[in-house]
Amino acid sequence: MMNIAVAQSGGPTCAINASLVGVFCESLKVAEIDAIFGSINGIEGMIENHLVDLKTMILSNNDMDLLRQTPSTVLGSCRYKLPDWKEDPSDYEKIAETLKQRNIGAFLYIGGNDSMDTVNKLSEYFAEISLDVKVIGIPKTIDNDLCVTDHTPGFGSAAKYVATTMHEITRDSIVYSIPSVTIVEIMGRHAGWLTASSAVLHAMGETAPHLVYVPEVKFSLEGFLSDVRQEMSKHKAVIIAVSEGIEVPEGVQSGVVDNFGHKYLSGIGKYLEDVIRSQIGCKVRSIELNVMQRCSSHLGSKTDIDEAEAIGAAGVRCALAGQTGKVMVFRRIEDIPYTVTIETADASQIANKEKFLPKNYINSAGNNIRNFALSYFLPLIQGDLNLVKEHGIPKHFAIHESVLK
Repeated sequence: MMNIAVAQSGGPTCAINASLVGVFCESLKVAEIDAIFGSINGIEGMIENHLVDLKTMILSNNDMDLLRQTPSTVLGSCRYKLPDWKEDPSDYEKIAETLKQRNIGAFLYIGGNDSMDTVNKLSEYFAEISLDVKVIGIPKTIDNDLCVTDHTPGFGSAAKYVATTMHEITRDSIVYSIPSVTIVEIMGRHAGWLTASSAVLHAMGETAPHLVYVPEVKFSLEGFLSDVRQEMSKHKAVIIAVSEGIEVPEGVQSGVVDNFGHKYLSGIGKYLEDVIRSQIGCKVRSIELNVMQRCSSHLGSKTDIDEAEAIGAAGVRCALAGQTGKVMVFRRIEDIPYTVTIETADASQIANKEKFLPKNYINSAGNNIRNFALSYFLPLIQGDLNLVKEHGIPKHFAIHESVLK
């Protein structure tokens, strides 16, 4: 008999708890697995030995249904960067002690690029000290920027929210007779996948978004103003999708960074709003979607949630098969009919690396997305969740706050 542990890390998504459900349900099927531990606040919980027995928290199929539809990380999250174990092994020693004390034979970490760095480091350290604990990464990020995998759980639901919201903003913006510009700021630090997904509206015959700016293309303010003027000559209401990560003058965005050296980004939409107001003089507003695009489970993609659960379950099977230092990934077989398989990749291939929007997805002017690229995005946003509601509002699963302290 052995126990397993699972943790969640990085930014919240609509699908990260579905992956937790996948890990939990698959583990229940395995006779040799006894306790299923959840680590509170990611790897910090493993360091501090702050774990909960999920079998005492998730008590029924109804609980699992609620957890599956609940956004964000029910176990809490962190952005903690493990040091190089060769230079400072203290955190690793504490984690190893937690694993031994709890008789844990497999650790599954649900997260993004930085979390896969943790998977890679832990698997290397355990090999060095001959500790037989399997470490498996389960991908998640709305940024969709993990290498090797076709896409990441969380992205499809975020993309569906972005496109739906852009559609509604378009309807709102066209009702007045005076010319206007609306700028929608969308998450994406270095990669423009989520901003680009707003262009799926073109598959519905919409002309909006009329302009799309992603970090993969060097941003020119002069070119931007020229683009806006050109679109205003064709459309009464111009809708613009802009990634938070496009290059802007120093001081527009915060200089504060997290533990992994990532800047906290926001402000590009407001900056461009002010520029248009002063240079063009038309009615203009900016909208920052902010955290809503991460956790709007009421617009979740069924495809995304189903895949998130499936890849979590596959991670358990991978660990039980004796593999370690691996990340579960999707490989796309077909767009139509949409078909994917779940495979493994070495964590070293994914950790601290980024996958960028392909250059051929972007038009020659660098200000919109080509139509052929829509076949990548469209399958990922399909299907709706049959949400359990209370008083007309989607109901969420929660671990009592006292447990998380």
